[in-house]
Amino acid sequence: MYHAFGLNIQSELDLPTVPLTDQKIPDVIIELADIDKKGLTNPVDKQLYFQASPNKFWLHVPDIAWFLVEEGKRIRVMPDPQSDTQSINLFLLGSCMGVILHQRNNLVMHANAIRFGDQCVIFAGPSGNGKSTLAAAFHQRGYEILSDDVSAINDQHEVLPGYPQIKLWHDTAEQLGFNTKNLKKIRLQIEKYACPLEQGFCKKPLPIAAMYILLTHNQNDFVLEPLTGMDKFDPIKNNTYRMQYLEGLGLKAQHLQRSGQLASQINVTRITRPDHDFQLDKLIDILINDLQTSGIIS
Repeated sequence: MYHAFGLNIQSELDLPTVPLTDQKIPDVIIELADIDKKGLTNPVDKQLYFQASPNKFWLHVPDIAWFLVEEGKRIRVMPDPQSDTQSINLFLLGSCMGVILHQRNNLVMHANAIRFGDQCVIFAGPSGNGKSTLAAAFHQRGYEILSDDVSAINDQHEVLPGYPQIKLWHDTAEQLGFNTKNLKKIRLQIEKYACPLEQGFCKKPLPIAAMYILLTHNQNDFVLEPLTGMDKFDPIKNNTYRMQYLEGLGLKAQHLQRSGQLASQINVTRITRPDHDFQLDKLIDILINDLQTSGIIS
């Protein structure tokens, strides 16, 4: 039995990046099964590679697998004969687990979460803007990580601990001191690695104190912009994980309500850095100073 996002997961597939638990009763079951390649019967939303209805979600990843996610409790997998384990697990533990978390009424963000004292801060933003790199650098400074890439937020506005790993591109991993020779690629076809967090992984849910939106521009300066009122709503809504799935799942109205509730409870700040020069240490120093100024850390 495995454990992630507060869920006990029973799986017929090996999940080497997910922690084991001695719990006996599963919340989620992952099993190999035959899946209709045509998709769902009368789906609410039918796209090229996914179909969705309330409580059911069908996904086809060409050359990898077909997946069927049901009621927040079960994921069925039918691998393509040409697929490999890493690729199947990437979509199983990413998109499919994201649907499970949505179906279980969590607010699911495309973001990572880092512990500061008895609270956490989430960092969101477009892909490629450095969320995982920032998390790895904070980890090197002694801060614990709750999640990378996907942050599930319960109705108490707590982030649930995800997988104890950070996914980094080869060059970034090497620069941050990870020996990629001993790491597995997240897919055989790309130079991105699952860097395990053997230490420095927070295993308990923590309330959210603040959210930062990571952006870039073609200037040389760093810009901090605290957001207020309704300006906090769109960054939360727009950084939802797999938001395109919600309409068919019948969860869009609930999601908008949850986004508004979170926006009213936390600080939200945009931070824009130069796109041509990451200046990682300077970015972390600016963030720590801002968190100290706001009283989130002492």
